[in-house]
Amino acid sequence: MRNTKLLAGSSHPELASLVSKRLGVPVAECTLKKFSNRETSVEIHVSVRNEDIFIIQSGSENMNDNIIELCIMIQAARIGSGKRITAVLPYFPYCKQSKRKGRTSITAKLVANMLAVAGVDHIITMDLHASQMQGFFQRPVDNLYAEPVIARWITHSVPNWQNGVIVSKNAGGAKRVTSLADALRLDFALIHKDRSRLGPQGHNRPYSGMPKSGEGDSTVRVFEEDEDGVEESEDLTASISSLTETGVNGDILNAAVSVVADKDGESTITLVGDVRGKIAFLTDDIIDNVGTFLDAADHLMKKCGADKVYIIATHGVLSGNAIEKIEACDSVYKLVVTNTFPIPKEKMDKSSKLIIIDISNTLAEAIRRTHNGESVSYLFNHAE
Repeated sequence: MRNTKLLAGSSHPELASLVSKRLGVPVAECTLKKFSNRETSVEIHVSVRNEDIFIIQSGSENMNDNIIELCIMIQAARIGSGKRITAVLPYFPYCKQSKRKGRTSITAKLVANMLAVAGVDHIITMDLHASQMQGFFQRPVDNLYAEPVIARWITHSVPNWQNGVIVSKNAGGAKRVTSLADALRLDFALIHKDRSRLGPQGHNRPYSGMPKSGEGDSTVRVFEEDEDGVEESEDLTASISSLTETGVNGDILNAAVSVVADKDGESTITLVGDVRGKIAFLTDDIIDNVGTFLDAADHLMKKCGADKVYIIATHGVLSGNAIEKIEACDSVYKLVVTNTFPIPKEKMDKSSKLIIIDISNTLAEAIRRTHNGESVSYLFNHAE
């Protein structure tokens, strides 16, 4: 690739190195440092004049520093007379804050504006939390998908994967789940959490039309709400019999129900679909606070009779002691994520269930096609 410079921020040097090897383009030398007052400094040590510049910077545990560092790198390349500057963000920072909740900021929009002001010409990212976020940007955006790579991993690495079901942990992920299910030609299901229908003794009551299931034990977890959603704060184990409800004709319908206690009361978790005796691929775009994943996995195994549960996500943020919680949960067979988000080695060493899929080839091919003026739509349906 002629007239191309590849720069890398400090967030994910391993991924930048993999992309560099696949492209055959070395990572340009630059100095990234902080002054004693914690200000960030960037100095590029090669000429970027009239060059096609690609800057790889994902999110990491130091999210705010990563954003500022990327903006400074873009500005340095712009002042250095770069011809075109493309920011490659495998994980887009603040992507979960893409809509207002009360008196809050749409922070994802703010980050998009910051990149535009810094001087970026083009953005390449992967699996935005909400696809409509592409409208936040004042510059062209290519939102790549990890689905082809994940689908290929399933078909090559999971024995008897044809006996599987793609499961969404909430209704919001239904579109993502059905797309993967269509690609693999598998059935899909989703977990439904009902907070609205309070029954006797404060228990939520299941829908009268839910499928029949036998009795079993379940796990009750107490959750606390934080800015990212629901975060697990305490584990409580209890034996919960299947709840029943009288149907319109007076018959008793048994429902596979798990009860989750949170600060607002109790909620029922039910499965829309059938996973009995099958491999459940519990799928989402981001796994961060794992409480809802673990609760869904327990429900699939203990109440719905799933054979195994794989948790699959594009971005493995895994904050705090998420890895330890996954390891301690018997209902989770494997945790599968891509390497869009850096996972520290000490965390990886703690897990026997963690599998990381390399997506550097997809990013490298997107960079190559962008540089050559080729279409990247091929990557939406094919794994590279």
